[in-house]
Amino acid sequence: MIPACSDPSVFFLTGIPGLEALHLWISIPFCSMFSVALLGNCILLYVIKTEPSLHKPMFYFLAMLAVINLLLSTTTMPKILSIFWFNSREISFNACLVQMFFLQLFCTLESAVLLAMAFDRYVAICNPLRYATILTNSVIAKIGLAALARAVLPAVPLPFLLRRLPYCGSHVISHCYCEHMAVVKLACADTRFNNVYGIIITVFIAGLDLMFIVLSYVKILRAVLSLASKEEQLKAFGTCGSHFCAILVSYIPVVLSSTVHRFGRHVTPHVHILLANFYLLFPPMMNPIVYGVKTKQIRDRVHLLFRGKNF
Repeated sequence: MIPACSDPSVFFLTGIPGLEALHLWISIPFCSMFSVALLGNCILLYVIKTEPSLHKPMFYFLAMLAVINLLLSTTTMPKILSIFWFNSREISFNACLVQMFFLQLFCTLESAVLLAMAFDRYVAICNPLRYATILTNSVIAKIGLAALARAVLPAVPLPFLLRRLPYCGSHVISHCYCEHMAVVKLACADTRFNNVYGIIITVFIAGLDLMFIVLSYVKILRAVLSLASKEEQLKAFGTCGSHFCAILVSYIPVVLSSTVHRFGRHVTPHVHILLANFYLLFPPMMNPIVYGVKTKQIRDRVHLLFRGKNF
């Protein structure tokens, strides 16, 4: 039972509403996925750093994605597991705002890096002779900084927009972490501006990124189909396979969660919460596996690493 809260600076996270009795069992797959995500992304970063043949634009962007996946996972999972294991549901309002800020930041940053990786594949296939001159280390660094700036700017207003609202009713957040709309629902004031701002961020960031990614792949597909031989076509498709899988892994949970949230009026609350957690856990866990399986240089390096050879 969550105690009533008279201090407006303190909130309580419910975990997964309706499944509180199963929290300990649910923590097993959550902890397993979190551990795989940490281990996989750390190995991926180590392999990219130590293997000279991977010091290329595509793998620099992959390293950025791995760092984002690590940070995105660690922003929420320690608190979620503390709820499941120790019933530690209390979170200060300031800590809640900080968690929400970094969640928004890393989700936006992940989308931007996936778009940058799509641009990398577009240049590699549609302008292969100019690849090295277009995607220099300087350009990659500028793309990374631009992606970071674009992620920070829309995330900064969120804590201030929530701080100005009064919370005179319940301080119980029906979620495992401080998700923006879950906190907004607790405010006893007009929250239309917060709702509109959240929709604008989703549409004009994730929506535009996805649109440009699709556009890049349409152009890539046209370029690949214009190649003379089947062997050349398969080789070109192979260079995009890992990134295309990463896009599916990242965007399918988002689309699924958003669809259920918008149209699944009769879906029980715990399904919404499980999907929201799935979105935060599944991509960080799967991206290292996808790239490890489909990229020969990474696969060979990992084999050497686990066989204990000096390299």
